[in-house]
Amino acid sequence: MTSVNLTRDEAQRRSEQLEVNHYTIDLDLSGVLEAPAEGPHTYGSKTTVKFRALESDVSTFIDLRAAHNVSATLNGEDIDTSGYTSERGLPLTGLSGECELVVTADVEYTTTGEGLHRMVDPVDNEVYLYSQFESADAKRVFACFDQPDLKATYSLTVTAPAHWEVV
Repeated sequence: MTSVNLTRDEAQRRSEQLEVNHYTIDLDLSGVLEAPAEGPHTYGSKTTVKFRALESDVSTFIDLRAAHNVSATLNGEDIDTSGYTSERGLPLTGLSGECELVVTADVEYTTTGEGLHRMVDPVDNEVYLYSQFESADAKRVFACFDQPDLKATYSLTVTAPAHWEVV
């Protein structure tokens, strides 16, 4: 999975433009046990971000990688997601004041250890997931402003197979 790293100038500009308050993250892993007939193996990722644009008419982007079927609303209104790319994320324009952004997508499991890694154990034939969430990997699981100086609180809900233990 390729991904363009955030440049220093982009990070500095975005931190001057935004104050991020809270993320509500909902991950739907209920289909993890079923192998897809074709295409990548994905899970549902829905992120609600509450943030404030510190200037009027701000243009920036939210990070999200390896996603399909991306949709989004800003302050309850649908926004155009046709500019989304897996390398650069989702462009956001016209931001002013208090904002609530909801991004819904089908995100790919990885087999590289980045993001949310899915594996089938060859010994017990069970499916396991894990994440190391190394620096800059959050964007591989949910939409976020993925840079160290844009900190926020978060809540996380995971829907998983009933017999699983989520830790």
